[in-house]
This record gives sequence, structure tokens and C-alpha cells, in this order.
Amino acid sequence: MIANDHELEATLERIRRFQAQVAHLRKVETNPVNYRLSVSGFLAEIDRMQLEVRDYLELLPAELATSV
Repeated sequence: MIANDHELEATLERIRRFQAQVAHLRKVETNPVNYRLSVSGFLAEIDRMQLEVRDYLELLPAELATSV
């Protein structure tokens, strides 16, 4: 779970890098099966991280301090 704004920024940057990797693979991979196999892990990790970001942003800072 994301515990502070620094971790939030790091997670958002990691999401951006994974999205860029998927976008790159969309351009260079011509075989649909290979493409889906290549990006499935990235997409699953992006989904997981986006849920963490949502959970973090859902709480006010005061609420976050009591939930950790």
C-alpha cells in the first residue's frame, strides 16, 4: 500500500513507464498472440498499481495516518 506522497509519485512514474512499454510493444509487435503474451504482465501490474493509487487518494491525510 502507498503510505505517502513520495511513494505515490514513484508509483505514478512506474505506471507511466509500464504504459510506455505497452505502447512501444503495440507499435513493434506484429503477431497478436505474441503481443498479448508480452503485455499481459505489464497490464496486470498497471491495474494493480492503479488500485493502490485509488486506495491512497481515497483517504484524507489524517485518515491515512490512522490507517497505517
